[in-house]
Amino acid sequence: MTPTSLLSPKREAQLVQQVQRGDRGALGELLGAYQKRVYHVCLRMVCHADDASDLTQDVLLRAVQHIQKFRGDSQFGTWLFRIAMNQSISHLRKRRVRDAVSLEAPTGPAMDDQAAPLKAMIDQQRELGLDQSVETMEQITQLTDAIDRLDVGLRTMIILRDLQELEYQDIADVLGIPLGTVKSRLFRARLALRNVLDVKTDKPDQ
Repeated sequence: MTPTSLLSPKREAQLVQQVQRGDRGALGELLGAYQKRVYHVCLRMVCHADDASDLTQDVLLRAVQHIQKFRGDSQFGTWLFRIAMNQSISHLRKRRVRDAVSLEAPTGPAMDDQAAPLKAMIDQQRELGLDQSVETMEQITQLTDAIDRLDVGLRTMIILRDLQELEYQDIADVLGIPLGTVKSRLFRARLALRNVLDVKTDKPDQ
């Protein structure tokens, strides 16, 4: 599945052309179709809602500034996700240098914000009964916590493939790496995630 928006490929191509001709109305429609997905990518990468909001605005601003350079060699969403990943990784590097912050997931209300994208995905697929909902939310919390504990490079693979459902080639385009590297990194990422989940499951209650 390639990066999707609320727009058809034909409408998206029309909007890109209109934006490149200076149509501000078309710009709002084009970016609006991807804004939530960009936010979800940034949120899962940086694990902080306020930082993700700031990064989303930065990503969209950069897209506006460089829209003339977009030639349509890839989907607009792939191009936009590449900007989002680069900005998120840059943000994490600066934050690590600044205060040696841990990549472990925060607890409390912030976790609810981080789990929101996964919750939405599940809610869109099926409606749950009360007992099922409680159990599912516990599983989501465990999963988001485990993802946030992964190395940034491995976390990136889980986000793009398993959460955003990009095809392997789209991930290769977003990250600028060979297709074979995508597959090997994804294998390692899923193995690492499984190991984190196994450790958390086996850990006795405190």
